[in-house]
Amino acid sequence: MVRTDSLTPRDRDHQTDPARAALHYPADGPMRAWLLALSCLIMGAMPLLPGLAFGLEKYGRPLPSMEEVDHEEREEEESLFAGYLLTAAFVRNPTFAARPDNSGLVGMRHMLHLETDLYKQYLTFYTDQNFFSDRTKGWIRLSEWDGTYAFTGMLDRFSWRLQYERDAPLDRSGITQAYADALVTARFQAVHDSSWWRKTFPHQNLTAYAGAGWLFHNSSYFARPNNTGRALFRYVAHADLDLYKNKVVLYGDMNFFTDRDASSAVNPSELDWIVGIAVRWREMELAFYREEDRPIDQSGLVQKYLALQLRFSFDVPKSALERIGLRR
Repeated sequence: MVRTDSLTPRDRDHQTDPARAALHYPADGPMRAWLLALSCLIMGAMPLLPGLAFGLEKYGRPLPSMEEVDHEEREEEESLFAGYLLTAAFVRNPTFAARPDNSGLVGMRHMLHLETDLYKQYLTFYTDQNFFSDRTKGWIRLSEWDGTYAFTGMLDRFSWRLQYERDAPLDRSGITQAYADALVTARFQAVHDSSWWRKTFPHQNLTAYAGAGWLFHNSSYFARPNNTGRALFRYVAHADLDLYKNKVVLYGDMNFFTDRDASSAVNPSELDWIVGIAVRWREMELAFYREEDRPIDQSGLVQKYLALQLRFSFDVPKSALERIGLRR
């Protein structure tokens, strides 16, 4: 079952999250402590939890930013269109399904992410198109298509997202999963928000965000990996740690879902863990990651895999129109 990312496209990159969007407004004490604690939980505690593993989800999930640009530059330099292309091989996949009905096993994943700034960093439109193949039917033939369309924006250290997603089989009829959700997150960036961090780690940065979302429309999006229940709320947290000049980045992510049909609609029914390490050169990135999605309120199917991924990013600013004489 496909699990979507937790923020805006620029935070994903960059996914939602935002590429080029380094926030420099200081967070207040409680907010900073809360986000730092969550990032420590993601990066440090995950390996200690028995049976839990990590990785990038089908949808893309939050990827660490490939660029570091000040907030003022982000406001002045709007994107005509930006995004990335990626392809990934699921080098080990015992249980991660190749269709929304949980049939097959994913072999390859291909994704196109596109976004355009409608008004500075305050309003951006993006779309993600994800395609998967079934290794049990050959690694080339596509078995699933997931389409996502969203509006997103940033205000100081807060981000919002309004998104629609539809996941459908490509090679035969079957279950289609679709939903619309709203999500709000708060971000902590150590290099801007912590004088202790700047003094202790002058050449590294830690970025984290956390928040909650509401699937206000959900006709068929399940609340567990075994396709039971219907998701209602999601609780998310993400962190990425710059290990070396934004060329080597360790990132982690966790995503909880609740079941609107359960006795308690606010208690999580599923937990998805992610961890990955990315190496960058110019606009390219090579990442190795692992994911495990499991129910937490009952026993059931656990979906997990290891993957190797190549990503290429691009960005065409609106100022490019002026340079070629199409805009004044």
